[in-house]
Amino acid sequence: MKNIDDLVDSASDLAQRGLSKGEIADELNVSRETASWLVERSGTGTKPETSDDGGPHDIHVDWSAVGRDSNRLYHTGAAMADLLSKKGDDVDLTIGIEKAGAPLATTVARELETDLGTYAPTKHQWDDDETETTDGSFSRNFAQIRDRDCYVVDDTITSGKTMGETIDAIHEQGGNPVACVVLADKRGVGDIRGVPVYSLLQVIRVGSDGDS
Repeated sequence: MKNIDDLVDSASDLAQRGLSKGEIADELNVSRETASWLVERSGTGTKPETSDDGGPHDIHVDWSAVGRDSNRLYHTGAAMADLLSKKGDDVDLTIGIEKAGAPLATTVARELETDLGTYAPTKHQWDDDETETTDGSFSRNFAQIRDRDCYVVDDTITSGKTMGETIDAIHEQGGNPVACVVLADKRGVGDIRGVPVYSLLQVIRVGSDGDS
């Protein structure tokens, strides 16, 4: 995607296909506020809250050049696995946050010789006119927590809310999240809920209204 119009068109298409604002945010790697704003600009949604200058402050990360090529995806996941390789001696489970974190987690799990699990976060059910009443869930088609040490994998961190939710969900299942890894961190966090976060790319916004 090369400009804001491309994002607006993509948000419109996803909204017309029935995706929630949370799913659109996930697909476009933007915050939920930005997803709402993009859908509003496309004319397919209700007016969202925006910042004073008429638009949300966000950074779009387009990693489709990696995602559409299995070879690139594998090597990217291997690099993410390398960031985790010395973090924890007894980790035998990798949790991928759906949707985009799951394929990256598959490679991480393979490289680090762990089992694979996936977590569907609450944001997939979120929309402007809905209350978040549906909890996230671990897929029963993959490995379960069962009091195990684990890694957490996602593609991007925007606000840190989804990663924090996943960490809490792992704790509720009796698991121990040892470390998290993402392709790109748009917030510049060192840890979430006391769990260290590693990233291949860290975006730092420089300006009077931005921070790392």
